[in-house]
Amino acid sequence: MADTRPTEEPTAQDPKGQVSDAVKGNWVDHIAPAFSRPYLRLSRADRPIGTWLLLLPCWMGLALAMLSTQEASLNDLWIAVGCALGSFLMRGAGCTWNDITDREFDAQVERTRSRPIPSGQVTAKQAAAWMVLQAAIAFGILLTFNTAAIFLGILSLLPVAIYPFAKRFTWWPQVFLGIAFNWGALLAWTAHTGELQAPAIALYAAGIAWTLFYDTIYAHQDTEDDALIGVKSTARLFAEKTPQWLQFFLILTVSLMGVATVMAAIEASAIALLIALLGPVIMGWHMQWQLRMLKTDDPDRLLMLFRSNRDTGLIAVAFFGFALFL
Repeated sequence: MADTRPTEEPTAQDPKGQVSDAVKGNWVDHIAPAFSRPYLRLSRADRPIGTWLLLLPCWMGLALAMLSTQEASLNDLWIAVGCALGSFLMRGAGCTWNDITDREFDAQVERTRSRPIPSGQVTAKQAAAWMVLQAAIAFGILLTFNTAAIFLGILSLLPVAIYPFAKRFTWWPQVFLGIAFNWGALLAWTAHTGELQAPAIALYAAGIAWTLFYDTIYAHQDTEDDALIGVKSTARLFAEKTPQWLQFFLILTVSLMGVATVMAAIEASAIALLIALLGPVIMGWHMQWQLRMLKTDDPDRLLMLFRSNRDTGLIAVAFFGFALFL
């Protein structure tokens, strides 16, 4: 790998090389060795919400699969841990790929011009080497799962590769993000059961609707810059009708996740099914709170609401997990 040391000169965007929308006080900017910081910023390690949003569908899929089979083993613990490690690594590889393909766009957008490539902290070639390293380690973890899950993991690379280009040819790039980000629901279910089944597909569809909800909120931060450079998004498409669309995605998320829960837990006890169904219901309540708080012209609030979707997903995981013990 070429020289990985960050430039000693302050960047035009930030004298410390920090990314504008990073979590304040994050460990990357304050604890990580200086040489590693540009690469960890490429992986969004200073903004962990993306890892959570990639991981939570995995844990939902695993929990519902365990509820469906009424079986649990140490292998399921490894699936949960492996998904966590894989989510961190593949989110990092995907974000690095996104930054490589979007480096010219990022340089023109206020929120993204401080990212490592447009700010000059790393070159595109260095970023590509970092992407390959992360993906290779993730592939090693994937190989510990069953054959069907390995196949699904390899197949997931297709939507990951396409997503960065989606905003150039469709007003619905958030659909492509949802396809990529919720793949773990299919993979984790299959890692437990050995085959892909209908409840996992329903959960996957619910995840795509959820992604349309939270990433439309996120995309509203950049609508003015996106319009200037010709980047498409559901935020620009929906404009002032965004609340109505978000309400539709909320209903779709809760409905599809409810269907997935019933299909998965139909053989479980009545109390377990009821507790599991509270997952999508309370998750929907949290999404409704986001809608009440929404102000599409307030970037700080938009980012806060987007980040709150970690808790949105954890609600469903918690209820699914609790139902396993009933």
